[in-house]
Amino acid sequence: MPNPLNLFLAGRMSAPRAEWLAERLITDWNISSWTEDEPFDRFVELAPQADAFVGGRIHGDWPAIPNLKLYQIPFTGHDWIGPAQVPAGCCVCNTYEHEIAIAEYVFGAMLEWEIGIAKSDRQFRSHGWEGRTPGIGPSHGELFGKTIGIVGYGHIGREVARRAQAFGMRCVAATRTLRSTEEPLDWIDTMDALERLLGESDYILVALPLSDETRGLFDTVRLAQMKPDGVIINVGRGHILEEEALYTALHEKRIGGAIIDVWYAYPTDAEPERPPSQFPFQNLDNIIMTPHNSARSAAMRERRWEFIVRNLDCLARGEPLENICFEGTG
Repeated sequence: MPNPLNLFLAGRMSAPRAEWLAERLITDWNISSWTEDEPFDRFVELAPQADAFVGGRIHGDWPAIPNLKLYQIPFTGHDWIGPAQVPAGCCVCNTYEHEIAIAEYVFGAMLEWEIGIAKSDRQFRSHGWEGRTPGIGPSHGELFGKTIGIVGYGHIGREVARRAQAFGMRCVAATRTLRSTEEPLDWIDTMDALERLLGESDYILVALPLSDETRGLFDTVRLAQMKPDGVIINVGRGHILEEEALYTALHEKRIGGAIIDVWYAYPTDAEPERPPSQFPFQNLDNIIMTPHNSARSAAMRERRWEFIVRNLDCLARGEPLENICFEGTG
């Protein structure tokens, strides 16, 4: 019987899963773990033994990890790591499973934008009927018949499109990689059709990864191509929407609004309450702001770790890995 492989769980997101993984892995592994609360010397001691590593970005001077075959990221984004930072032949894989939670977030936010349930609740609690009978008073909108334009038609885009069809929405998409036309879409095209999409859409969903090509994609010119009452939704990465251009478009009411879950600055140990932007988005009345939590459901986390179990078992059995982002060249 071959010797067990060595699995190293690093960081606060991964280390607590050691016992959980041990109970679910079918193949044999020696599991070790480390968190940022421990001395980095322990990381340096454990890392070189790893055949598989599960974790995100770990700051510090890494030792050589010559046997590493899998760098498994327990989330989706991998713009912070490249082939040169990983041993040659090691596969870097990411983890999806967030698309269901984010699609539900998108529809929850759009429904709130149209109907304003939270505002109506507050108003009714504090002011009562205000002399009106049911059926008399301000009206709210509907999603039915409106167009949602999806920019980046991947896992999230497909889940949103399926739900849009159920709501009676028209759905169009622009994407870097064209997929099957057998989708619940009115049309799908390359990114060359982005101007057309912006001009047709009542809601624009940005579901792109951050790259050199997508950074600052939505600048003043692009935002001006939206409908004057169009609403942009960003669940991709903050810097895909140029920060000042977005703030100015909202502040000057050049667009209808924004629903933003991903930001330009995040907390650090030195600055735990770091503002999400250099601009006061929080003072605007045409934005819904959330703290990067669109995917944060308990069910999503379980799906992600079940996927990681499957990928580790595939590695141990010599079977093809899933969600390979790239192979190392370092």
